[in-house]
Amino acid sequence: MQQKNKLFLSLREIYKSSNIDYFSSSLLKKKLSHSVSILCATSLCTLLLYSCKETVIEHPVVEVEEVGTDNVEIYGDYVGSIRAIQSVEIRARVEGFLERITFDEGKLVRASEPLFYINDALYKARVEKAKAQLKKDEAQAAKAERDVNRLTPLYEQNAASRLDLDNAEAALDMAKASVAMSKADLAQAELELSYTVVRSPLDGYISERYVDVGTLVGKNNSSLLATVVKRDTVLVEFKLTALDYLRSQRRNVHLGELDTTRSWQPSVTVTLADGSVYGEQGIVDFASPQVDPQTGTFGVRAELPNPHQVLLPGQFTRVRLLLDVMENATVVPRKAIVIEKGGAFIFTVRADSVAEKRYIELGPEQENRIVVTRGLVPGELIVTEGYQKLTPGEKVSYKISGAITTDRNVSDSTHVVSHETQQGDSSQILLQRDSITMSQTDTSKRKNR
Repeated sequence: MQQKNKLFLSLREIYKSSNIDYFSSSLLKKKLSHSVSILCATSLCTLLLYSCKETVIEHPVVEVEEVGTDNVEIYGDYVGSIRAIQSVEIRARVEGFLERITFDEGKLVRASEPLFYINDALYKARVEKAKAQLKKDEAQAAKAERDVNRLTPLYEQNAASRLDLDNAEAALDMAKASVAMSKADLAQAELELSYTVVRSPLDGYISERYVDVGTLVGKNNSSLLATVVKRDTVLVEFKLTALDYLRSQRRNVHLGELDTTRSWQPSVTVTLADGSVYGEQGIVDFASPQVDPQTGTFGVRAELPNPHQVLLPGQFTRVRLLLDVMENATVVPRKAIVIEKGGAFIFTVRADSVAEKRYIELGPEQENRIVVTRGLVPGELIVTEGYQKLTPGEKVSYKISGAITTDRNVSDSTHVVSHETQQGDSSQILLQRDSITMSQTDTSKRKNR
């Protein structure tokens, strides 16, 4: 009734704006009453149509991803130390005073390059003495040989006794032995003389010198002069636990042995002090055959190229070892997994767009991806975003790569809204038609007057 009065007053204001007083006529009042009745009936029909509208069920929209497979690499992280592939201590092999040092500390030296010079006067004298003794022994040997040559025909003619010939032959043998001994003494003296020049045994970088010029070196073999290291190739050493060894054996991975039947090898990567990863990789070439009873670990070693001298012997580093590769493993994003007291579960979307809660068994994790060992198969759809608002058995709308997939209820509700819009348009047409009729009636009245 209130709506009817409002419409009546609105029409009255319209006619007043035209400066014509038509409400004094009873006929005009009847027309207005008839028009208001039609408008009220139209409004009532519109309200009834809206009350009969279907309830729109909005399903939760989630983001899904298809379960896939991948080759998952399993790593172990350890603390290791760098060791040069060759490290040699330079020591004095003969005793004497150090006269010269001919290398630059910390620089590259070549094999057989002179490094230290020790006073050689004593060893030169020994060489000369050994040469003189050799000449003496050679002279005695020559005389003994002539004696044997002279007594042999005399003995055959019974002009000399057998004893004289035996003594001459024994003297010859002794003279020859003396010559050999003198030759050995001479070689030893020359070798000791050569030791007065200390040379590098290999190509590498030399350390600082540990002695100065004028120092007496070589006494009791305790004089360490310097150290030469070859570091174009280095060894990284680290420790594995007995549990790691057991797991590798169960996966049929034998550390330290090259297996040509598989497509990968146990490789090692090294992390530098600034957190960056060293560009070269190495292969494990040695594993200790026994466990250290004090630490419960066993040693493992890998060889790494070091062409630019980035790794220095003696430094500690973080080592990452490739332990195994799980080929064609089922993997899911870490964010899709929910872990609770009863275990880990994930929401899947069935073919009929119904969400299902699925408990799964987890494997190793790598780069925000987790291996699922049981509970999922490749090709299934899993919910990665929006699972917090889901309940098992609920129908969902999901999107894959930005495309939204819904059920039929959404399209049906859209159809109902369109139908109601058409009804509203019809009501507006009726209202316009009635207004035109009233305008025509008013025009006729003015003419009659």
